[in-house]
Amino acid sequence: MTPVDWLVVGLGNPGAQYDGTPHNVGFAVAERLIQRWSLPKPKAKYRGLFVDGPLAVDPGAPTGPPTRLRVGVLMPQTFMNDAGRSVGPARGELRVEPDHIIVVHDEIDLPFAEIRTRLGGGLAGHNGLKSIKAALGTADFHRVRVGVGRPPTTDPELVAAYVLGKFKQPRSDVDALVDSAADHVVRLLS
Repeated sequence: MTPVDWLVVGLGNPGAQYDGTPHNVGFAVAERLIQRWSLPKPKAKYRGLFVDGPLAVDPGAPTGPPTRLRVGVLMPQTFMNDAGRSVGPARGELRVEPDHIIVVHDEIDLPFAEIRTRLGGGLAGHNGLKSIKAALGTADFHRVRVGVGRPPTTDPELVAAYVLGKFKQPRSDVDALVDSAADHVVRLLS
């Protein structure tokens, strides 16, 4: 018996100045899941904000009962590029296997509102994912890649300003994106 069956990690940067930015879409999805699942307010743990609780997940079969899971939600407070310093200790104490970890993160190489999931594979230069891979010793964890679009440049400073600036899309479009990404997480759990 493990303390949690699944660990959902929403990536972002701590601090109010990063709220509403493309880089913090992982935090927004984690917060939406906590709300949907009626989990209590996250508490400081594992160099992040963490909460866990029981969850009934619909298996998708019309005749089967819901699957009962214990799910943890973690929002590392180490800044994005050092997320492994939070995820590694959480994974160790919670005794969850890497293939039962779902990392939700921004993806500039996908158009806004496109979402893709994958298990393992390349990290596409994402420093937060690199840090998690180093902490886990493997890249074999699930990812929910949330498309936030890319500015029309490859200049690193302009790309950084884009992901750390506020979303340019209407709030309703951003809310729909967050809801859709949360739906992808739920589908992975089921």
